[in-house]
Amino acid sequence: MKSIVLLGADGQVGFELRRALAPLGPLVCATRRGELAPGLPCERADLADPAALTALLARHRPRLIVNAAAHTAVDRAEDEATLAHRVNAAAVGEIGQWAAQNGAVVLHYSTDYVFGGDANVPYRETDATAPLGVYGTSKLAGEQALAASGADHLILRTAWVYAARGRNFLLSMLRLAAERDELTVVADQQGAPTPAAVIAAASAAILARWLPLADEARRAAGGIHHLTCRGHCSWQAFAAAIVARAHAMGLLPRSTPVRAITSAEYPTRAARPQWSVLDLTRVEQTFGLQLPPWQAGLDLVLADLAGTRAAS
Repeated sequence: MKSIVLLGADGQVGFELRRALAPLGPLVCATRRGELAPGLPCERADLADPAALTALLARHRPRLIVNAAAHTAVDRAEDEATLAHRVNAAAVGEIGQWAAQNGAVVLHYSTDYVFGGDANVPYRETDATAPLGVYGTSKLAGEQALAASGADHLILRTAWVYAARGRNFLLSMLRLAAERDELTVVADQQGAPTPAAVIAAASAAILARWLPLADEARRAAGGIHHLTCRGHCSWQAFAAAIVARAHAMGLLPRSTPVRAITSAEYPTRAARPQWSVLDLTRVEQTFGLQLPPWQAGLDLVLADLAGTRAAS
């Protein structure tokens, strides 16, 4: 059986995909450093190094390439535009070209940052894109490069990703809530907080339905889909829910107040879309999914975190 190559296997989504994709076939994990964790080697695939990427694919000749690797440092991307476009766009096009030439298919992850954030209803896959910065521009270019490659592909746009490990908003809020008497968080940006585990589980379910399709049906069901939890909230409301639920579960000694501020009061190097809510109709109808509300996703991650801490 041909293998599945997972790029970015040490990231938040990649970590969860290692478990979720295992039932679908032999899995080859690859990371930029060639390690899944210190002392645990795996394949090396640095998307900034075209030769290493193509050599990996030629060596394993996978039937499926899952690209969970990206330059995701939104603010740093403003000063690293060349690197961001290399990793998020050029490399994605090269993956697609290899797949098209070798009969493989590609699952790739993109972002709500391809939109400008000036809507007030959930964005559909066909809505006009208008990225505000280098990160969103490079991710949009990656979508376009993959589509132009001719490979059979799925692009899953997601948003506000977090997990019980890595570096993310939830873990930052838990740390700060334990250290401070009050938190201040922006309340004028809306989105759907989405755990990496939800993305990985949905990805595996999608692939299980998509891969067996005949060529024409697979192409019709492919392309861009939006994949987040249901509902939406502000960052401030998300932070308040994190603190309240974590306190109730014994992860925090107290329920620290979370005060709302505006984006203008918390300036960042890169502009963020104020509206990051994505329409889920296409992915749910095409693949028979029922995505959970963001509150259920939060409880899932906090339970994971509580279990990890109890075991340590």
